[in-house]
Amino acid sequence: MLDHAMQQLRRADLIREADAERRVLRAAGTRRAERSSADDGGTARSSRPDRRCFTQAA
Repeated sequence: MLDHAMQQLRRADLIREADAERRVLRAAGTRRAERSSADDGGTARSSRPDRRCFTQAA
């Protein structure tokens, strides 16, 4: 019974940690988007290639 209770506590703790990490990453992405839109006035930069169109090297 004690093992089961410990497992439930650990599971709840991991869920809380994952949720907190998702919130931090989402906030960082929002701040990054706000900075980039403030830097260029909301228009796309044509001099900087979009890195998402290339696959990542192994």
